[in-house]
This record gives sequence, C-alpha cells and structure tokens, in this order.
Amino acid sequence: MTLIQTSFNRRSFLKTSALAGGGILISFSWLAGCQPAVNEELLTLPEEWYSLNGFLKIGENGVVTIYCPNPEFGQGVKTSMPMIVAEELDIDWKKVIVEQAPFNTEIYKRQLSGGSQSIRQGWSSLRMAGASARQMLKEAAAQAWGVPVEEITTEEGMLFHKPTEKTAGYGEMASAAANIEVPKEVALKDVKDFKIVGTSRKNVNGKDIVTGKPMFSMDYNKEGMLIAMIVHPPAFGKKFKSFDDAAVKSMPGIKDVFTIKLYNDSYEKSMFDTATFTELVAIVGNSTWEVMNAKKAINVEWEDFDSYKETWGGFGGTRQVDVPSGLESSEDHYKEMESYSNTSAKVARKDGNPEEAFKNAAKIIERTYSAPFLAHNTMEPMNCFAEVTDDHAQLAGPLQAPEFLENTLSARLGMPLDKIDIEMTRMGGGFGRRAYSHYMIEAALISQKAKAPVKLMYTREDDMTYGIYRPTYHAKYRAAFDENNNLTAFHVNAGGIPESPLHANRFPAGAIDNYLAEQWAIDSNITIGAFRAPRSNFIAGAEQSFLDEIAEELGKDPIDFRLELLERAISNPVGERNDYDAARYAGVLELVKEKSGWNKETDANIHRGVSAYFCHNSYAAHVLEVKFTNGKLEIPKVTTAIDCGIVVNPDAAANMAQGAVVDGIGNALFGQLSLKNGKPDQNNFDRYKMIRFSEAPKEIDVHFVKNEIDPTGMGEPPFPPVFGAVANALYKATGKRHLNQPFFPDIEVLG
Repeated sequence: MTLIQTSFNRRSFLKTSALAGGGILISFSWLAGCQPAVNEELLTLPEEWYSLNGFLKIGENGVVTIYCPNPEFGQGVKTSMPMIVAEELDIDWKKVIVEQAPFNTEIYKRQLSGGSQSIRQGWSSLRMAGASARQMLKEAAAQAWGVPVEEITTEEGMLFHKPTEKTAGYGEMASAAANIEVPKEVALKDVKDFKIVGTSRKNVNGKDIVTGKPMFSMDYNKEGMLIAMIVHPPAFGKKFKSFDDAAVKSMPGIKDVFTIKLYNDSYEKSMFDTATFTELVAIVGNSTWEVMNAKKAINVEWEDFDSYKETWGGFGGTRQVDVPSGLESSEDHYKEMESYSNTSAKVARKDGNPEEAFKNAAKIIERTYSAPFLAHNTMEPMNCFAEVTDDHAQLAGPLQAPEFLENTLSARLGMPLDKIDIEMTRMGGGFGRRAYSHYMIEAALISQKAKAPVKLMYTREDDMTYGIYRPTYHAKYRAAFDENNNLTAFHVNAGGIPESPLHANRFPAGAIDNYLAEQWAIDSNITIGAFRAPRSNFIAGAEQSFLDEIAEELGKDPIDFRLELLERAISNPVGERNDYDAARYAGVLELVKEKSGWNKETDANIHRGVSAYFCHNSYAAHVLEVKFTNGKLEIPKVTTAIDCGIVVNPDAAANMAQGAVVDGIGNALFGQLSLKNGKPDQNNFDRYKMIRFSEAPKEIDVHFVKNEIDPTGMGEPPFPPVFGAVANALYKATGKRHLNQPFFPDIEVLG
C-alpha cells in the first residue's frame, strides 16, 4: 500500500460538492487523456444526471461517470484512463461511463493528446481521484454506522463493515460523502492487488465505430450550413497573386468566392501555428460536389515569393526562422544534405578522443543513410465545422492540441477567449498532423466572412500537398577498429531539412569510450511537423542498421553484440548524460530473443532481422522475419517486446504495437513524398503507396516486460525500431544493405 499526499493538489484537483440527485462530484485536474462511455445502454442512469467539466461523479444508484478532457484519435486512452480511476475507486467496471468533456483550460491541464504522454502524465492524478473518492465514501459509511473508518472495506462499489455485517452501495453514501472534507492523504492500492488495471478491456467506443455512429466532425451537420473548400498554391515557394471568379460564381450552388489571410502580419506564431500557405482562396457553396466542381474550374494566379524571416514563440522562448525563396526539389535536397555531412557540424556530444581513435584505426567502416519527406495521410482528411458571429465562435473538429489553438483563434478573430467554444470530435488518425490546427482557423475565417455556418472539407489532394511533413533526413555513421578488430570509436553526423534527427545522448552513447555525435540542419520553405515518434522514426533505423554492420564486422551475433554494449553501459557507463536505462533496454532484447526463438533453427528460406530502440520513456525491440517466394517478399512473423512499465490495458497496448509494426513496415518499404520544382510528385494514393493487407505480417506476436514501474509511452516507442528490423532482415535475405528509404525500388512485395 502506498500513501499519497492530496494536500498539494487539494484546491485544483479535488473539490467536492453535493449533487441535487444525491451524488458526489470529485473534480481533479487531468494531466492527460481519459476515456469514453462503457456500455451505457446496460446502465440505469440516475434520476438527475450532471455533465460537468472535469468531474468524476457518482449517481445515487452507484453509477460512475468520468468526463474525458483529452481528445481520442485511436490510441485508446478513452478506455485505459477510466480503468485507472475505477481501479482505485474499487468500482465494478460495468458501472463506469465516460463522456468527452468540452474544451476548458480553466479546469483541465494539458488538454491534448501527443508525445505518448497521456497515461504517463495522468497516472498519479487519476489514481488519486479514485482513491480519494473511495476514502470519502468509507468515512461517510463510518459516520452513518458509528464505527471506525479503519474497519470499513470496499469491493466493486460496495461498502462493508464486517463486525456488524452492515453493507451499502456507493450511491447510498454518495450524498453524505460530498459533505466530508477531502483527506490530506489517501492510500493507493499495491500493484499486486489490481483487479482492473492490467486486464484487457474492450474499446468503449468499439461498437459505435463499427456501426458507423456519428462521432467525427465530418458527420457534423447544422441547418443552414454551407460547404467550404480552399485552393492553395500548387508548389512550395509560391504565394497567391490574383484570381478570376467570374465563371465560378455562376456555377450551380456556389455562394461566394474570396481570399482569406491566415495570420495578421504582426502576429507572432507559436510551434503549432505551422501552416504552409497563409493566403488562400475559399469557395463556399451548398454541397461538396458543387464546391469541388467550382474548385476545379477557378482560375488562380500564383507567384514566387522572396525569402523572409519569421519570429516564432515557443517553449524555449522566441527564435528567428529563415524561410528561403525558390522552388525546391528532392534531387537537390539529397545533394545538399550529402554536402553538409562532409563539412564540420555542431558537436552535440563528445566522449574520449574519437579523432585520435579514427586516426590510429586499422580499419574504418562508413555508411550513409537517408529518408524522404513523409505525408501523414490520415484516414480522415482535415476538416472542421465553424460558426462565427459578431460575438461568438463555435468550432467542432478533430484536433490534438486545442489549448494551443485557442489563443491563435482569439487573436485572429479579435474575440475574447470566453466567446470561443471548441468541441473536440473523435479523430480519424493523427500522430502529429492534427496538432497543427490551421484548418480550424481557416474554417473560422471562412464562416466569419461568409456570415454563415460552414463545414470546411479538405480533399485528399489538399491534405497531401499542404505540407507539415515528416522531414527528409540524412545520417553518416563511422566505426573505427584496431589491429585486433576491437571497436574503438563511433561517430554519427546527422542532419536534415529543415531539422536534425539526432538524439546525441541515446544508445550507443554511454557504451563506447570514444564517441562523437554531430548535427546540422538546412533551411527550407517546405513545412514540417511532428510525425509518429519525431526524429526517432529515422535515426533508429539508421543506427540499428549500422550496429548490425558492426556486429558482422566483429563476427558477433547482433543481439549478443548489443547486449555487450549495454552491459558496459550498466557496469561502467561512459559520460553522465545517458538518457536511457541500460538494464531496461537490455531487458527487451533478452525478451525478444527468447520469444522469437532467436537461437533456434528456422526454415532456411526465412531470414530474420533485429532492432531495438528507446524513445518516449519506453523500450521496444522487434525480430522481423522475411522470405522470398518466387522473387516476391513475404513477412511471415514479427515478434515484439516492449517495456512501458505497468500495462494498463494489455489488449489495447498490443493493438498499438501491432499498428506500429504495420505502419513502420509500410513506411520503410514504400513511404515517400518527393518534390520537383516545389511541387509534390504524389498527391493521392494512386502515387503515394501505402501498405496493403496482403503485404502486412501474417503474425505479430507482442510481449511486455512485467514490472511495477509507473506507465510510460506506448503509442510511439514501437514504431522507430521497425525500420531497422526490416533493413536487417532484408540484408540477411539478399546480402544487400538497404541504406535509403523507401526500400521498395529494390524489392517486390507479395500482393
């Protein structure tokens, strides 16, 4: 049993008030996301039901509702988070309902989904809320029965006093409990006593999803609502010049055509104000079909823009950003990155004397890895409902970070925050793309100018050519060996357009005496943004591919070689800035080695590659199998091991790992957004290849390291090491190292 102080959070996290219907309300600040309703149709709701922001409420019949402040885009927090509350509350899971809370920064903290932080940052506050409610119910029962509170026990929503055989449901004591002062400290359950956390629970929105119940903003409809679409420049480096709307305005169903300017000239952007094209043409009409036809017919003239500087605000203060002019091409990007990698770069970390080690090396191996821009390609393209009047703005849309949008909307609309309401709808995919909510501002400006409610719809082509891509990256690795073939030095030089992917203090830093990490970046007018496991999604594959080459050069098994390095980092680490736990890192490698049968003989036609990585506070390793049948690639099985601390909902966690594996394989084999003269070569799925069902692994076997460490990230950590596992398996099968993503030009996938 753990005692936890509530006094630190008493005012902001735990406030109580009596419900008119006899229930108890417990308000607390969520540091992350929550969950939706569970089998609502099976529950008898209280006579009076309150839907108040940020509250855990108990009805007079014992039913519990938790309002979820954080948006859900498929990561499963709307199931996992209420499990945590229900665990400490000691309630029957079948009596829990969770509803989406409205956006309200005065009540909630970190009302966003991103960075694989929802469960990690919400763990303590969610447990505290459930445990505090349970303690107050116990005290209410003790007072009612005239017995010591220490003699009261709970189980699945019931209160017991065994000496007198008295019992009561939570609902019977809820009204009295509301008048009891919040305890200064509460006892949390021991992990060994968990009954809900650690057990698999089905997605609470699963039925609604598969039966097509409206949950997305694309489903949003309101009487008098118009459809809006945008027209943006056809190439990066271009801007709006003029348009001729004469032919368009006479087309059936078209109400208006005008330009909008996303930001005022004096506005200082913040990190999530990223937008590629800030002056757009908007077309407003009665129906999607009519507006799409007008969009094809409109005549817009564009022109090149000159280079300029922008001032950006952010977590680290203000910074100047150079935006160059010109129409960029991928072919030039790769040449420029190669040139940068051959010049001196900024030293991010240096251990020992790597220069001397390379100078005296008997042998040096060097490899260069690269990867292209990637588009997010969410299943649901960007869209938003907006109704803006002179004194109020209502928006509904799929967004990951509403609290970063709120101030931008207020500044742009010239409207105070208390006049702006943002409804968070379920997202049809995200992993970073929906953190950049320019489409919400666009919808608001269009509604304001059209003086009508509108639903802004992006076509797939709009979405794919708008930017906010995963950057294009480049990394050069070198390893030095002495005359006895011992590894003596390790050097990584990594950069990209327009950022570097380097994480200088991650493995193998801390495991090699002579270590050098350098980084650089090249300015670009192509906008980039967070993509599943930012930066890690490239550097992990490059690093893990190179570690396999070193292992081969040393004549060592790839897993054993990594474990040797990690043992050094455990027993005698180099440096003091290593940001990973070497023992936990080794743990996932040992687990995946065991579960994959790494040392057992397999079918001679099956070739296996291994890869492991640490990011977002968690550790993941994969062993991926490939085989070629009549010259075509198959992936029979992937074995995955993950250490993310306590696993709240094993089925949901396994689903995220499986999705990461499929996502990683698809991007490694096919993912590519290339440009020529500023224009994307791919603008829809006929040219941007996505992985098909037949190309996915036939089996993905997921295992978790069992421990009692507080939960850490799960959505992003399994993704980065997939790229290296694919590359290493392909090498075993073909004898060729795959250094440049995507790999598909060199192989044919079974389909």
